[in-house]
Amino acid sequence: MTLADDQTMRVREAMIAEPRSLTTADTARVAGEVLTPPEVRAVYVVDDQGKLSGVVTRKTLVARVVAEGRDPNATTLGDVAEAPYYTIDADTPLDEAYRFIEEHDAERVPVVDEGRLVGVLSRAVLQRRLAEDEGPPEPDES
Repeated sequence: MTLADDQTMRVREAMIAEPRSLTTADTARVAGEVLTPPEVRAVYVVDDQGKLSGVVTRKTLVARVVAEGRDPNATTLGDVAEAPYYTIDADTPLDEAYRFIEEHDAERVPVVDEGRLVGVLSRAVLQRRLAEDEGPPEPDES
């Protein structure tokens, strides 16, 4: 299904809205608690305005807290969060977002609107959404 430009599906319509995030003032211990379940791979870190500051993973905690001998109760996420590899704007057309995710082989990309974290675009969710929009194939006219 092809839509006119003004009706093109946008990332904001396919993203997972309001992802779990922590603030730059939260501690490494809090991030460790959030990252404990195996299905949680990363936590997004935002400043007091909701702007995306970085990402923390288990690997981040090991490398920047444990290996450096920092106190996880005193180390803030603002001190250890890594800049996200990629972000995508909420108003990006879905087909463009799909090409971006494929090109960068990304599973999840934080979605921002004027720098504020508003969602996460998942490759799996995006693929399902694009498949739904295509509709069934036309029958052959043989």
